[in-house]
This record gives sequence, C-alpha cells and structure tokens, in this order.
Amino acid sequence: MHDKLPSRGREQLLALLRDEQERAGYIHEQFIEQLARSMCLSVSEVYGVATFYHFLSTIPLGQNVIRVCKSLPCYLKSSKLVLETVQAELGIASGETTPDGRFSLQLTNCIGACDLAPTMLLNHDLHGNLTPRKIVQILEACL
Repeated sequence: MHDKLPSRGREQLLALLRDEQERAGYIHEQFIEQLARSMCLSVSEVYGVATFYHFLSTIPLGQNVIRVCKSLPCYLKSSKLVLETVQAELGIASGETTPDGRFSLQLTNCIGACDLAPTMLLNHDLHGNLTPRKIVQILEACL
C-alpha cells in the first residue's frame, strides 16, 4: 500500500483511484479503506470521489466497458437508438455485465466529442456518428 500521505496530498487521490481501477478493474472497498487511512481522509470522502466519476467503478466490470454518452447533443442525435442497439446485441441493460464477463454497459455524461454525436467509448476507444450498423460492426470486432 502507499506510504502515509497527509490530507494535503488530496490532489493525488483521483490519480491513485484511477491507478487502482486500471490495475484491478474496479475499486474495491478494502482499497478505499486503506487509501483513506493512508491519506488521513475519511472513508466517506474517498468513497465519494470513487463514486462521483463515471470512469471509476466500485463494482467489477467486464473485459470491455462500453460507455454510451447521454449528454444533450448525443440525445438529440438518437443516443437512445445507440443504447437500444447495444442492449439488443449484448442482451444486457445499462449497468449490467454479460454473463461471460466480456462486456459491461454504462451510460455516462459528456465524453467530449459532441461534434461526433451520437458517441460511445469502447474501453478507451471513441466511436462517433454511430448507427445501428456501425455499432454491430464494432461489437463483432470484439467477439
């Protein structure tokens, strides 16, 4: 675990949570407790940060995480159709993981690609100007 960091080291909190997300695939409760102790922060403060950001998760996610943008530009360009297509192809709803653990589906706020709306992220890869056909092709490439 990390050496004791004074609470003034809060600027490192998000980076440490992100590192754990990358390492373990999610941020587990014991890590939150250990990190809080080592940084002289409350567990609720660390948990609050870990659950505030959509790109962090306190539950295990699939090998491939699909994040469908739900911001206004994507919504106006049929992000609902994107979500419905992904759900139909994978047989899961938002917030779920496929039984084989290959895919997790999440809704997220703006991912910063409004000019490509509707968009989604597949892991760290941005996909824009989506249509049902493009979505099927993207998902098939992962199978």
